Amino acid sequence: MRPKKEGIVVSRILVADDEAKIREVIREYAEFSGYEVTEAEDGMEAVAICREQNFDAVVMDIMMPRLDGFSACKEIRKTKDIPVLMLSARGEEYDKLFGFELGIDDYVVKPFSPKELMARLSVMINRRKAAAAAQETERYRFSGLEVDIDGRNVLVDGIKTEMTPKEYDLLFYLVRNRGLALSREKLLSDIWGFDFYGDDRTVDTHIKMLRSSLGPYRDYIVTLRGLGYKFEAKDEE
Repeated sequence: MRPKKEGIVVSRILVADDEAKIREVIREYAEFSGYEVTEAEDGMEAVAICREQNFDAVVMDIMMPRLDGFSACKEIRKTKDIPVLMLSARGEEYDKLFGFELGIDDYVVKPFSPKELMARLSVMINRRKAAAAAQETERYRFSGLEVDIDGRNVLVDGIKTEMTPKEYDLLFYLVRNRGLALSREKLLSDIWGFDFYGDDRTVDTHIKMLRSSLGPYRDYIVTLRGLGYKFEAKDEE
C-alpha cells in the first residue's frame, strides 16, 4: 500500500548513487516536492531494494561500485517496470543511446540543477501514470455476473451471454451509474440519442430483454415505480 499524506497518495522514488552528498541533495528537493525517498549506495543495494519494495521512479547513477547503473537497471527491469532516470558525470552520446536502448526514461548529466531534475522526474512519473491509466480496463464483477465493458463481454456464472447491441449499451450505462436513479427519459436520451423518436416502452422492452439475459441476476436491475430504473448490487468485487 502506498503511503499517504493528508489523504493524498505520495509518489515513492529510489535514489541510487554512491555519493552521499548527491543523495542528500536529491532527497532534500524530492521531499520538498512531496515525494517519499529511499536511498541506495550502489547498484547491488538498489536491485535488492526494488525486489522488496515498489517505487514510482528510480534515479540512478551510472558509475557505482559493485554494480553499475546500467547493469542494475537491467536487473530491476527483469521483475519491475519502473521508470528510470539515469545520472552520469559523462555526457557522451554513446552513454545516452545505450541507456535509452536499455529502456531508461530520461538522462541527466552531472552537475545538474536539482530543480530541473525534479521537473524531469515529475514529467516522467506523470507520463507513466497516464499511460497506465489509459491501459486500465473497465471490468466489474457482481457475485457471478461479470461485466467487461471494454471487451463488450458479459458472463453469467462464467458463461458468456449474447445480447443485442442496445442491451450491451443499456447494461454498461446502468453499471457505470450503479446506485443512481435513472429516469426513462434520461436512458432514452443518453443511450438512444436525442433524435430517437421512441417512447418509454422502448426502454421497458429492452429492460425486459436485458433481465432475461442476466438470468439469476435479473434483480440487479431495480424498477423505480413512476420513474425508471437503477442497477443495484451490494456484492461488487
